[in-house]
Amino acid sequence: MSREFSRSVWKVFRIVAATLSLAIVAGAVQAQQRREREPNSAYAARRTKLAAQADAPIILLGLTGREESSQTYLFAQEDNFYYLTGHNQEGAALVILPSGQAGAAWDGPKEILFLPPRNPRMEKWVGVRMGADDPGIQERTGFATVRTNGPDHLELRATVEKLAKLYPEFYTILPYRKENGGYPHEKEVVDWFGQAAPNVKLKDIRAGIGAMRQVKSPGELAFLERAIDLSVESHVDAMRRMRPGLFEYQIAARMVEIHAMGGSESEGYAPIVGAGIHSTELHYDSLGRKIEDGDIVVIDVGAEYAGYSADVTRTVPANGKFTPRQREIYEIVLGAQNAAIAAVKPGAGFCPANGGQLTKIARDYIDTHGKDLHGDSLGKYFIHGLGHHIGLDVHDAGDPCRLLEPGMVVTIEPGIYIPEENLGVRIEDDVLVTETGYKILSVRAPRDPAEIEKIMSQAAKQRAQAGSSDSRGSASPD
Repeated sequence: MSREFSRSVWKVFRIVAATLSLAIVAGAVQAQQRREREPNSAYAARRTKLAAQADAPIILLGLTGREESSQTYLFAQEDNFYYLTGHNQEGAALVILPSGQAGAAWDGPKEILFLPPRNPRMEKWVGVRMGADDPGIQERTGFATVRTNGPDHLELRATVEKLAKLYPEFYTILPYRKENGGYPHEKEVVDWFGQAAPNVKLKDIRAGIGAMRQVKSPGELAFLERAIDLSVESHVDAMRRMRPGLFEYQIAARMVEIHAMGGSESEGYAPIVGAGIHSTELHYDSLGRKIEDGDIVVIDVGAEYAGYSADVTRTVPANGKFTPRQREIYEIVLGAQNAAIAAVKPGAGFCPANGGQLTKIARDYIDTHGKDLHGDSLGKYFIHGLGHHIGLDVHDAGDPCRLLEPGMVVTIEPGIYIPEENLGVRIEDDVLVTETGYKILSVRAPRDPAEIEKIMSQAAKQRAQAGSSDSRGSASPD
């Protein structure tokens, strides 16, 4: 799942829920900037570290705000740009010079943040923006040099043209090849460089930034833990509300509301609530089916907090009681997850070819602990990877086969999906790699099937005592 995908699919619930939380925080927030961010020193330290690794200038163009024309679009900066700047305003650009001998040829500033010119008329509509000439802009941004960057990046282009006389290569973000398509302005960016510095070779900086992003700072961990805590809260609430007669979207809408009321600015990805056959569809997003008695329901919903995304999945029986077959498959998935989590430690990894055995542990468990209706092993129904890094993107940047290190946060999410039985089970937790092993950050979301059934049974009794059935014949989400 990715945030680009979630914005195109999951807008209405998000805007309604966000309106509720905005009433709480409005007035204290600089327009367009995130409600919370790390201190400027954290972003500066990242730029310094990256500059020490580079042998050429790094030139990044942030997103423009034109990525989507929908009226419900909420601007979010390109992740790598944000990671280095903490700046969430459209139309910005960044120049970082290499440190040491590689940067000696340039006698100008070692880093420059470019901001678009202020537009007072437009700000009456969209809110106040930061400008390079604002009093105290250096302290606010953490950059000693902040310059105005007008239409067509004319000021940036002047700097690039000077640098091109000194350096034969630049680093930038080259075209993305991600799950849901390319970097929105990849051709525009490449063409712009071709005009400003036609003889300079462009090199991709993403691997260097991605490697840094895989190990989280204390501030990043705090944001992730808040996103995870909100997600856990909403998952427990979903267990309590779940019952036949509700629609999938009603469960998702309540979860999104909980996130927004807790300070989440967005979902980490489009919420997935799949009942019955939809439990076997990994990225099911229509959410239009009425939940029926006997269904099993996969709930994959994660909040985003200060730009950092949780990713939590639970699977529950619609009527509060697993059938024997549902429980059999559930316990196999849970056993595989427990076995894999137990092996999480520094030096472990997801890719067997790179020495990591976590995926093999989970697959071997599933392959040897159950059969399908034809007597075949269940391994063929585990159709995705075991896990991934989370951070500024729910599928965060970096080498997925890199061995685990302290400070990394990954998901462990085995699953079995059997369409012919309308039976899908996925259990997903967010796990911090520690110096000696692991810590399950989402541990407060129950995984034990007996505990899930107990929570759902108690909630059903409370509803019955309160007489909360909808008099019109359809279940209420309350």
